[in-house]
Amino acid sequence: MARRFPIFPVLLSLTALLGAIGVSVAMPANAAVVGGFDFDRAQVSVTGLQVPWGMAFLPDGSALVSERNTGRIMQVRPGQTPTAVATISGVSASGESGLLGIAVSPNYATDQWVYAYFTTSTDNRLVRLRLSAPTTQNVLFSGVPRNTIHDGGRIAFGPDGMLYVSTGDAATTANAQNLNSPAGKILRMTPDGGIPASGNPFANSRVYSYGHRNVQGLAWDSQGRMYASEFGQNNLDEINQIVAGGNYGWPTCEGSCSNPSFRNPIISWTTAEASPSGLAYANNTLFAAALRGTRLWTVTLNGSGGAASALAQLQNTYGRLRAVAVGPDGWLWVATSNRDGRGTPVAADDRIIRIPPAGVSPSPSPSVSPPVDTIPPTTPGAPTAFNVTNSAATLNWPVSTDSGGSGLAGYNVYREQGATDPLLAQTTSNSSTLTGLTANTQYQVYVRARDGAGNLSGNSPTVTFTTTGGTTTGGCSAAGTVQTQWSNGYVIQPLTVTNTGTTGINGWTVTFTLPAGHTVTGSWNTTLTVSGQTVTARNVGHNGTIAAGGNVQFGFQVSRPNGNTATPSGYTCTSP
Repeated sequence: MARRFPIFPVLLSLTALLGAIGVSVAMPANAAVVGGFDFDRAQVSVTGLQVPWGMAFLPDGSALVSERNTGRIMQVRPGQTPTAVATISGVSASGESGLLGIAVSPNYATDQWVYAYFTTSTDNRLVRLRLSAPTTQNVLFSGVPRNTIHDGGRIAFGPDGMLYVSTGDAATTANAQNLNSPAGKILRMTPDGGIPASGNPFANSRVYSYGHRNVQGLAWDSQGRMYASEFGQNNLDEINQIVAGGNYGWPTCEGSCSNPSFRNPIISWTTAEASPSGLAYANNTLFAAALRGTRLWTVTLNGSGGAASALAQLQNTYGRLRAVAVGPDGWLWVATSNRDGRGTPVAADDRIIRIPPAGVSPSPSPSVSPPVDTIPPTTPGAPTAFNVTNSAATLNWPVSTDSGGSGLAGYNVYREQGATDPLLAQTTSNSSTLTGLTANTQYQVYVRARDGAGNLSGNSPTVTFTTTGGTTTGGCSAAGTVQTQWSNGYVIQPLTVTNTGTTGINGWTVTFTLPAGHTVTGSWNTTLTVSGQTVTARNVGHNGTIAAGGNVQFGFQVSRPNGNTATPSGYTCTSP
C-alpha cells in the first residue's frame, strides 16, 4: 500500500524578513513561493528545442541541452536562439530511446569534458567529448541493454566527484535483480568510466543500487544524501532515497511493500499524477519534473531525508515536463517534452521555463520565436498493425500537425533494423499498406511526419508484428531470436508474442519443440511446462493483456550436447 503524506504548500514570507533590513520587495498577491522559488513569476526563456532530455551548465552560465531525437547538444541562454554545438554519432532514437543524459565535468575549467549517455542500435553507452573537438567522442562504458522503452539515461556527478548513471531494465524485468547486468541499476564510476577504488557495495562492479525499473532523475541534498525518481509500471511512481547496495524491489514491488529485503520510496504517486523524469534539489526541497502528470512536484524533506509534504506546481501550464535543474544564476530551469510523440505541442515548443528565487523581481526575458519553416511536424502517435498476412500488413496512426507554416505533407514509414532503418513506404494519409514483406518474420515499424519544407518529426513509438507463415493460430503469433549461444547452451531472448488480431487479447499460450537432448534450464516473464521435448509457455500476471498490434516478450535458457547447433522450432501461439 502506498504511503500517504499531507499535501500542503510551503510558504516563505520574505517580505517581512527583507523589510526588517530595509529592502523593499514587491510580491504579487497569493504568490506561490515554494522551495525558495516564486512560481508566479515563471518565464518562458528558451523556445524552439526538439525533445530536450538532459540539461547541464557550463561555467559561463549557459546550459547544454541534449535533444533526444536529433542527437544534438544545444547551447542555450535565456532569451537567445539555441545553438547546436555537437552532434553525438551513432544515436538510434526510437520510442523513448535516443540521446538522453548530459553532464559537465566538475573540473570543466581545466579538463573541458562533457559527458553524454545515449542509445545505439545495439546498446546504451556513455561517451565524453570536448566542445572544441566535438566529433572526437570517447566511449567510457558500453553494453547496457537497450530497448525502445526503459533505457534510464540520467547521468550526474555526485558530491564525491564520482559519475552516477541510471539505467532502465530495457523491458526485461529480470535485469533489475541480476547483479551481473548493468540494466535496472544506478551505476557509480570514476570520471574515466572505471570502477572506483572504494565506495561501491559490490566487488569489481559499478553497481551502486539495483531493483530499479526506469530511473530518470538523480539529485543530492545539502547533506550529501542521494535521491532518484523512478517510473512505476501501472500503479505507482516513486522517489527513493538511494543507499549503497540498496535493493529497490522491482519487479516484485511497485511503490511500498512489506518485504524487508527491499527499500521503500520516500513518496509515491499514481502514474497519471507523475511519470517523473528529471530531479533537482534546493532549499530542503526536491523538484521532480512530471511527464504524464504535466506538473512539477515539490517535495519538502524532513530531518531524516523522508518526505514531509508535497505540492504540485505548473500543473497543466506548460505540458509534459522532462528536465529540471538549479542554474548557476540561482533560478530553477525546467524543460518541456511536448514534441516527444505523447504531448500536445504549441508553436514555441519545446521550451525552457525559468522560475526566479523568491524575492527577486526579474525583468521579462526577450521573446524568442522559432525560425520560420524549421519547426518539424508533431511526432505521430503509436501505429496500429492489422490485416497481417504472410506478405503484407496495414498500419494506421494518429495524425500529426504542423505549425511551421509550410503545412503537413505526409508520412514516412520505416523499419527499425540496425544502424540504418530502411524506408518502407511514403504516404500522404495516416495509413499505409505495406507489401512485399517476408513470411514468418518479425517487423518493428515506426512513422515520421514530414512538412512542406522537408522537416521530419521525431520517431513515433514502434509497432511490432510478425507476418504469418505456419506459426500463427488464433489471434497471436510467436517468434524467437537466439540472443547468444555457446558450445553446450544458448539463450532465446526475446521470444516475442504479437497480437495479430484487431482487438485486444487477455492471455496467451506459446508451444514449441526442443531438439532431442536439449533441456530448459531457466526462463523469465513466463511460466513453462515441459512434456518430453514439447514446451508450453504461458503468460504471467503482468504480460497477459496485449492490445491489437501490440506485443510482449519473454525468454528462456537451454542446455544441449556439445557440438549440437540445433535450436527450437515450431513456435505456435494461441489466445483465448
